[in-house]
Amino acid sequence: MDINIDVIGKLLAPIFTAIVGFIAKRYFEARPKLITYLVHASAIPLGDEKNTNVNTHSIVVRNAGKKTAHNVRIGHNFLPAFQIYPQLSHEVVRGLNNSAEIIIPTLVPGEQINISYLYFPPDIWNQIHSYCKSDEMTAKYINIIPAPQLNKLQLSIIWALLFIGASTLVYWAIYWLWVWVLKSV
Repeated sequence: MDINIDVIGKLLAPIFTAIVGFIAKRYFEARPKLITYLVHASAIPLGDEKNTNVNTHSIVVRNAGKKTAHNVRIGHNFLPAFQIYPQLSHEVVRGLNNSAEIIIPTLVPGEQINISYLYFPPDIWNQIHSYCKSDEMTAKYINIIPAPQLNKLQLSIIWALLFIGASTLVYWAIYWLWVWVLKSV
């Protein structure tokens, strides 16, 4: 019986690609994903005779993953006056040399918090934070660039093209593997 590798490759490539894609999606999405970014930093002049400035900035900590992040820790080289929005249960642990950690027990999937800070010169925003992490992972620091979001049709087309491309690569890999096996025998 003659086996047609072309037919087998065309049948197996999309199936194999779909299975690998499903497993990869489950692996990468089934965990918390902490991200943090700076919303704004500014110096506000008070307009007094001493030309006093008040510095302020805000950061956002977000769980963009599919599981709850536990014991989210936001470390600070020093902790100025701050406010967390929305209000939630947290603990401040003070360390040596005025360092501190804000500990948030849980951050559920899709939840985000905004922490605003108020302090005076010569301190500036990049001297305050040291890290952000949870029991599961270290937060990823991102720079924000406002961009329009793709609609569902555009995303569907992109995913379809990615699937077709991946299936084609798998097909050719199976084909050349089969040719190599036949030549080896």
